[in-house]
Amino acid sequence: MSSPAKGDDAHNTQKLVAFNAYCIYNSMAPGTYLIMVPQVDASPPGTPTLWTRCTSHLLLTLCFPAPLHTHSVAITCMLSVTESFARVIHGLTVGHLTDHVIQRSKRMILDTLGVGFLGTSTEVFHKASEYSKIYNSNASSSVWGQSDLRLPPPYAAFMNGVAIHSMDFDDTWHPATHPSGAVLPVLTALSEALPSSQKSSGLDLLLAFNVGIEIQGRLMHFSKEASDIPKRFHPPSVVGTLGSAAAASKFLGLSMPECQEALAIAVSHAGAPMANAATQTKPLHMGNAAKHGMEAAFLAMLGLQGNKQVLDMQTGFGAFYANYSPKVLPNLESHTWLLGQQDVAFKRFPAHLATHWVADAAASVRKHLVTDRAALPIDHIEKIVLRIPDVQYVNRPFPDSEHEARHSFQYVACATLLDGHVTVPSFHKSQISRPQVRELLSKVKLEHPGDNLPSFNTLYCEVSVTLSDGATFTECSDTFYGHWRKPLSQEDLREKFRANASSMLSCDRVERLIEIVENLEDLGDCSVLTTLLKGPPPPVMASKSI
Repeated sequence: MSSPAKGDDAHNTQKLVAFNAYCIYNSMAPGTYLIMVPQVDASPPGTPTLWTRCTSHLLLTLCFPAPLHTHSVAITCMLSVTESFARVIHGLTVGHLTDHVIQRSKRMILDTLGVGFLGTSTEVFHKASEYSKIYNSNASSSVWGQSDLRLPPPYAAFMNGVAIHSMDFDDTWHPATHPSGAVLPVLTALSEALPSSQKSSGLDLLLAFNVGIEIQGRLMHFSKEASDIPKRFHPPSVVGTLGSAAAASKFLGLSMPECQEALAIAVSHAGAPMANAATQTKPLHMGNAAKHGMEAAFLAMLGLQGNKQVLDMQTGFGAFYANYSPKVLPNLESHTWLLGQQDVAFKRFPAHLATHWVADAAASVRKHLVTDRAALPIDHIEKIVLRIPDVQYVNRPFPDSEHEARHSFQYVACATLLDGHVTVPSFHKSQISRPQVRELLSKVKLEHPGDNLPSFNTLYCEVSVTLSDGATFTECSDTFYGHWRKPLSQEDLREKFRANASSMLSCDRVERLIEIVENLEDLGDCSVLTTLLKGPPPPVMASKSI
């Protein structure tokens, strides 16, 4: 640094040190620095003086002891919240992964692939597929299970994201979101599109996947609103978009400044309203989160710039959540994975997670009403009471479509009472419109106890069925099988995958995928995985002889 002007005035010395610090702050890396100053005989009056400057990307503090006889002044340079996220995305390595996190993330990947394969049979998938076919590029990636359909990587990720969420069958986390569906499609698409000279390993994929999951969890922990079942924005469209950008940035090897720009760009792509829950549009939220996050990483690589404080600001990411209070992430040396602390829930049937408590309690009540495989005595049922949290978009007394039925406390309760279980076919139109179902629906009433809060971590469901003779049977579920407090066994998770994936793949290919995913950390080349995801080659049509 330049020497201060001559003089024995301590106040002038303070101003000069502050000026010199201002001149160099842009070149500082995070840390604490010592700036040499001449010894000053005159002591500043009073208590120690603190000089603070808030810049666009750091907080600079100078502390002057009194009396000022030392030869140095400490300057502390602190990261912004957004920078700390970029540091985590850029800096995390395979060495940071724990066995616990690897095992949990492999279960998430297997489940997500399975529901994605199953989702390719839905109407919304086929509509989105027709739309995506208008796009083309030299680089292309596969749509899972569709060997004859290749798309530019962002649109392949879009289609696979739509498939994953098309039945609401994908994993659910706490705070509330579906974490895997916006991340895994990005990584399989990028892995396939990269040149062979840049082949990726299973550990590369696991690291990027967990970075994408981690970023979503960290963002949701900045707001109490995020802990509850959502009311305004669909979480995958918000945190999923940034998780996708983070995963793509990690997988593509972006620099720390580029990671920061990717987050800024992704925020401007984020957000979709809950008004489109229970419609064919809701699965597009997941597809768009995957696509837009990848696009954000691509644009950051090209030098596009955004607001470098986007995660620090109420008018940035804070616009999506009330009571938003962001914090700088811990240093990498002390990093712990949120997935290691909080597992996900895996669904046994394709519907909103809150309905799984309803099905569990209703199945228990049914045991009091039906014996020896007899039919449910519908005519003798006077009323059905469901005591559940107040979640308006899952309150659908008479659903007319599969998407409404998947978001209906009432329908899932009645289907369980009538059939004894809920499965994939339970949401077909023919099942929803059965006269017996409609009659039962007319007898359902909802109650919302004050202690039953809309949180996937604490909610419960109580089902009471009153018969015409006055007898009432009541059962309560506070945790269903598949919830993180009562997780699916590995064999049951495999069985779910087999049931879902066999709709598109041969048995041999299904078993090979299970083997690869369960040993993903040992996979040397992800092309082995992506080749299996393409599905079987289309049948060769024999030409007709003339």
